Amino acid sequence: MRTRLFIYGTLKRGHERAGRLSGQQFLGDAQAGPFYRMYRVDQYPGLVYDVAGVAVQGELWEVDAECLAELDRVEAVDDGLYQRQLIELAAPWQGEAVEAYFYQQPVDGLVDCGTCWEG
Repeated sequence: MRTRLFIYGTLKRGHERAGRLSGQQFLGDAQAGPFYRMYRVDQYPGLVYDVAGVAVQGELWEVDAECLAELDRVEAVDDGLYQRQLIELAAPWQGEAVEAYFYQQPVDGLVDCGTCWEG
């Protein structure tokens, strides 16, 4: 079983955690629909749903079950830091079943990163 993931932060190519996607399939650059915001949590971003959001830039990857389990561990899903949820992407990926890691903690006082994580 393979899962399509929208990657928007430290897992993107050229960033510090990119190696976690080694051996997985890069499908292309992608852009989320304008319903999200990305905040600087620390040295990483946190994506949240926001009806008055922006079109966050990222990458689309297809990962196997083993990689997905490792990413869930890295993103602290079991600890409630992030949760994998469906995300709406813009064309050409619009309508595809794609998940992203959504930040599950309060974002009050955090800096808005705009549309692209630069690290």
